[in-house]
Amino acid sequence: MNDTVTLRAGSTPSSPALLLRPWCMEDVAALVEAYRDPVLRRWTSTVVDDEADAARWVRTQERGWVAGARFSFAVFAAQPDSDRGQLVGEVVLKGVVPGNPSAEVGYWTAAHARGRGVAPRALNSLTGWAFAALRADGLQRLELLHQVDNLASCRVAQKSRYDFDKVLPAAPPAFPLDGHVHTRHEDA
Repeated sequence: MNDTVTLRAGSTPSSPALLLRPWCMEDVAALVEAYRDPVLRRWTSTVVDDEADAARWVRTQERGWVAGARFSFAVFAAQPDSDRGQLVGEVVLKGVVPGNPSAEVGYWTAAHARGRGVAPRALNSLTGWAFAALRADGLQRLELLHQVDNLASCRVAQKSRYDFDKVLPAAPPAFPLDGHVHTRHEDA
């Protein structure tokens, strides 16, 4: 399935069109570069210090596609007639279980691409794809979770029509602070 899935998100006056495609080994160096950003490292639980870490992470994403449980997309600033460009982020659909009406979405944006609408555009593209591709499996609701102090993620949720649902209590050590749950339903 991952060889055939490529999504596009339109351009804005300040940002080029986006190309979303499954991660592959050719993305390892760009992934390592993105993870040098301390802000990204603060909000993600993934550790990518070098190419070996990045290669393991990409292989995990590939296994998620094969299992049909996790669909992770590298997000690129689109180049005409290409499946590559500059890596600007990631969006992921995770926790997919046939018959379960909900799954979770996540994302990050590379430091050089923040403030250009990358996350909301990529998330909207992923959301549309998820509901279309998994409707027959019963998917009806997507959840977006973030720590309460991640105000940028709250803005992305709002721009992407994910409504605030509830506060999740902290669960240290993995989740040291309370979190927000935002949801979007298929008909939204």
